[in-house]
Amino acid sequence: MWVYYGLITAFFLSINALCRKRSVKGNAVFPVLLVSNGISALLLAPVFIGSFICPAYMKELDFYIPSIALEDHFYIGVKSLIMSCSWVLAFYALKYLPITIVTPIRSAGPFFTFLGAIMIYRESPTALQWLGFCLIVLSMLAYSKIGKKEGIVFKNNKAISAIVAATFLGACSGLYDKFLFQYQQYNVVTVQWWFFFYVTLIMSLLVYFVYLPRKKEMGRFTWHWSILVIGLFILLADYFYFKGLQDPEVLIMLMSAIKRSQIIFTVLIGGILFKEKNKKQKMIPLVGVVIGVLCIMYNA
Repeated sequence: MWVYYGLITAFFLSINALCRKRSVKGNAVFPVLLVSNGISALLLAPVFIGSFICPAYMKELDFYIPSIALEDHFYIGVKSLIMSCSWVLAFYALKYLPITIVTPIRSAGPFFTFLGAIMIYRESPTALQWLGFCLIVLSMLAYSKIGKKEGIVFKNNKAISAIVAATFLGACSGLYDKFLFQYQQYNVVTVQWWFFFYVTLIMSLLVYFVYLPRKKEMGRFTWHWSILVIGLFILLADYFYFKGLQDPEVLIMLMSAIKRSQIIFTVLIGGILFKEKNKKQKMIPLVGVVIGVLCIMYNA
């Protein structure tokens, strides 16, 4: 069942990625992140309030958020900090790079998760899954060659460094998610509520102390409907992703790869919408990524 949750997650993430690209077009990154995550928190607020007012009813709906200990706040706070850093770096990269370059690099997240899953959780990949791992890495190298034709030199490029760092932190968060749901056994909405609450708090601090003093340099914030869609679809994506992670049979390295199958939709539609260059050439390494992901998924 967790495989299907992963595919649903990928669908919502693909729409989310396209809206993220649109939201940062001529827009300041920190306010976009604050508002989009604030929307996610607001959407969950009725669930949090309802858990106090009518707990029995919320339990029946499987949306009950119990009180948690200080230790639990620390664990979820760590996840919030990791993902806040990842999102800031990813949004910065999206502002300066084509989505058809950013998305495939993000799709290399399973590479980092793959290694972490083996070393930390002792997950055992098959020979075919190792083949998929190698295909993804080689495809990323091919993308670096195509990026140079668009004036994007991967070496010493701050935006490229940012998206690689964002991908690494995202993988760390994925490995940490397995700890939260398999070892701490939190329920989904509890993690979602406190996660978006803390991320919104972190983004508020960044806006106040970093963005506002440098507003002229960092650019203006302009509302766009895509910011609302980001808040909604990241909430939905995380819900199904976390539900998948509750399955005791889930392998995080495979779940991470399935999530990144969003690359197909994002690259194809994103390339058309944003009229980016070299779309046909990008299809070659794209196929490599897709085959690699399918190899990793095989027999999951």
